[in-house]
Parts: sequence; C-alpha cells; structure tokens
Amino acid sequence: MAQRWPIERVASAIVAVWGVCLMLSAACHNWQGFYAQRFFLGFLESGVSPMFMLVVGGWYKKQEQALRMGAWYCCTGYVSAISPLINYGLGHIKGSLSSWRYMYIVAGAITIVWAVVILFFLPPDPIRAKGFNDRERYIAVARMRGNNSGVRNTHFKVEQLWESLLDLKFWIVFATAFLIMIANGPVSSFIPIIISGFGFNSLNSLLLTMPAGAIIGSIELGAPYLAYRIPGIRTWIIAICQLGTIIASVLLWQLDRSNKGGLLFACYILASFGGGYAVLMGVQIANTAGYTKRSVTSSGIFVGYCLGTSCLFVDMNWTLLIFCIGNFVGPLLFKPADAPVYAPGFVAVLITSIAAALLIIVYRYVCIWENKRRDKTGTMEGFEHAYEDDLTDKTNPQFRYTL
Repeated sequence: MAQRWPIERVASAIVAVWGVCLMLSAACHNWQGFYAQRFFLGFLESGVSPMFMLVVGGWYKKQEQALRMGAWYCCTGYVSAISPLINYGLGHIKGSLSSWRYMYIVAGAITIVWAVVILFFLPPDPIRAKGFNDRERYIAVARMRGNNSGVRNTHFKVEQLWESLLDLKFWIVFATAFLIMIANGPVSSFIPIIISGFGFNSLNSLLLTMPAGAIIGSIELGAPYLAYRIPGIRTWIIAICQLGTIIASVLLWQLDRSNKGGLLFACYILASFGGGYAVLMGVQIANTAGYTKRSVTSSGIFVGYCLGTSCLFVDMNWTLLIFCIGNFVGPLLFKPADAPVYAPGFVAVLITSIAAALLIIVYRYVCIWENKRRDKTGTMEGFEHAYEDDLTDKTNPQFRYTL
C-alpha cells in the first residue's frame, strides 16, 4: 500500500484506525474480546515502522540513516518515562468507568490527533515535499545518489520480491531481529508486574518504570549516534547493545529477591537491545537497493520483530523453546507459576540475546566477503547506476554494503 499510494496518506489512515482500535479496548469485557482486540492492534501497528523506515531511506544518505532511525525509535523508550505519569493520574480517576478504561481512551484519542498531523505535515519524499523550489528539490534528490538505492517507484516488481526471499543477508537480519525482540515480551508487558513482585503496589510499579524509559530512550538514541559518527561499527554496536540485555537477564534470574536495588537496575537495562534494533533498521535500509525490495525487507524485519515479541516459552525443564506466531500468546512467556523469579523466561532471553549478538557478527563478515568479491571483479564502488531502472543491491555491481 505504501508503495502504491502516497505514503503519508497510508500512514495517516493506519494510525487513525489504530487509535480507534486502541480506544475500543475500553469496550472489552472478557478475555475473548481482548484477544481479538490485541490481534487487530498488532495488525495495524505492523505497517507503521516499515513506512517510517522507507521515509528515512528516501531522505537521508547511508551514513545519516542510523541516527535518523534512532531519532524516531528512541521515542519508544522516552515515552515510557512519560506515560507512567499520565497513567498514574488516570489510575486515580473515580468515575463511571474503570480507571484502566480511561487509559485506553486517552491514548487512543492522542493517536487519532497525531494521525491528522501525519496527513498534513509528513514530508514523504524529496520529490513531493511541500515548500521546496525546483533547485532545492533537485539537490535533495541528487544527494541521494551516493546511496545507490534508486528513487521512489510505484510499480511492484515481483522479481525484487523473489530476490528478497533468496537473499541470505536479509534472512540473517530477519533472524537477528527475531532473536533480539524475544526480550521485548518482558520489557513491554511484564516489567511493571516484575517490579510489583518486589513488594510495590501496581500504581507505584508504574512510576518505578520511568527510569527505564529514560535510560533505554538514551541508549536508543546514543547507539545510532555512535553509528553516525564512527564509520564501520554498526554491526559491532548491535552486538554490544545485546550485552546489556544479557547482563540484565542473568541478574533477574540469579539475584536474590531481597536485592531490590540490583533487580531494579537489571529491569532498567533489560531493554538495551532497543539501541541495537534502531541501528539494525538503519543497516537494513542502507544495505538494500530497489524500491520494491526495500519495501519487502523493511516489512520483513518488522515481521521478525513481531515474531520475537510473541515468543512462547513452554518447557519447564529449560530444554525446549517453542516459538508461536501471534501477539496474543506473548503473555505466556512469563508464567504466573514461575513467579517471582520467572527463571525459564529469563533463561530464554539470555540464550536468544547471545545468539543475536553472534548472528549479527556473522552478518558483518558476510558483507565483508561480498564487498571483497565485488572488488576483485574490477568494478569498484561507483554511482553511475544510482538512478537507473531501479537496480537492486544484488544487480548493481557498484553497490557496496555498509558495516
């Protein structure tokens, strides 16, 4: 849809319907209703990040993209430093509805208002951006030549779809996103529950999640900033960010429940993977050329994100991991029977975080090998084909992969 029609209209429509769906959470009265509602929330959300990735890829050069990805993705962290205050206040409302219903109504209303802002103010690409004269528009397009990734193309090319599905590098990034985001289950859903297990009530647990939002938001902005400032370290940054999640999962698994300071520290750094994921999105956009291929792979990395978020850990002996599709099974990652330690869940996070760090290093050396192979053919990096016939990274011999 975002390739076929104006991306700002598609984004605005999806965000508006998403806001309506969010408000309708207040109408749910049983678990069946919540299952259906959560399905459609995830269904609608799934299109937003890939579209933002396409917008960044259409405006910024390769070396600039990681920082711009981080600039919008860090809001997922910083909002967690703000929303607990709002929800804390809403939680004290004594009205005709339950306090949690007001939380959904307010969040949904804000989302709908922002959909209108997107419709009128989001500049989709340099060619159609408002406020540019012809010279400025030419400069904005010409500076993208160094990306070797072509320009916007509204024709869906099936051959680029098949190339995406046969591209080893895409599947490595997909698997990395999947493994990274397995830790997102406890972060997004269970950190307040885990903190309440330390002896705090539910509302105070919300407030105690605020430092986590500030810390993780800073990591999600700081990691892309380093990728922007220092060439050739993007894959290393992704691996390093996993170390924070690895340390946190070990602490939450092994620390005595009386050590509240250490446990809170672990909760605050558990989502360090977010900085690596922000850089990973930039790597995927920078290393993919061809508009259809970029659309497919941008969506694909978010599929990996969603599958990781909906990981289901079921084996109580820690010997088997079963991964299930659908956000409605996410809560089963941390079972009430495992409280307060949730050992199986944190063992799963530990194993998959280590695997993600190793896998992105494999991706780095696959790209190094491919760049050297192309150098040996005698065709060095160049930009003569930057705007020709929407070439992909695989079919353009002058394309080189970013590390």
